[in-house]
Amino acid sequence: MNKLFSLFVLFGSCSYAYAQTAAPAVPPIATDVTAEQITKFIDALPRDRVSDRPIKNVEVTGDYRVGVYGVFRPKEFPGGSNLHQVNTTEIYYILSGYATLVTGGVMTEAVQQNENWVRGTAIEDGVSRRVQPGDVIIIPGHTPHWFSALETDLSYLIFRPDPDNRIPLTE
Repeated sequence: MNKLFSLFVLFGSCSYAYAQTAAPAVPPIATDVTAEQITKFIDALPRDRVSDRPIKNVEVTGDYRVGVYGVFRPKEFPGGSNLHQVNTTEIYYILSGYATLVTGGVMTEAVQQNENWVRGTAIEDGVSRRVQPGDVIIIPGHTPHWFSALETDLSYLIFRPDPDNRIPLTE
């Protein structure tokens, strides 16, 4: 048994060492997005429609991009269901407001908008949850999602890790 455990530890250590990537020749720098910048950005978004705009999109180590987006969603405009046919994951961080978010399931009245985006009117048989400030929801690419009800206006951040480098870089 001890020999088996020793082999397991040895092979586990070797595979960990080989799984690591080499450091880049020029060390990358961190990107800051301050709370003040986020508040100012969200406050400046239009209030008469759903706004989903980039705050900062950057290249990171590993040949992919990460985007930070600010969203304002007025209570009067809950919108339809969405399906992004891409590998980009969306990570929602709720800043203010209360809503019901549905993910997964089957979109109703789905219509292809472009090569990467399907819109629908709702979702059947999805997972429904009430979201509130401080909540984080991770929505993988190719997953239907929909705010089925808005109790209040909603402000949130979306972090988009983009392994396919589709999102444009910002200044």
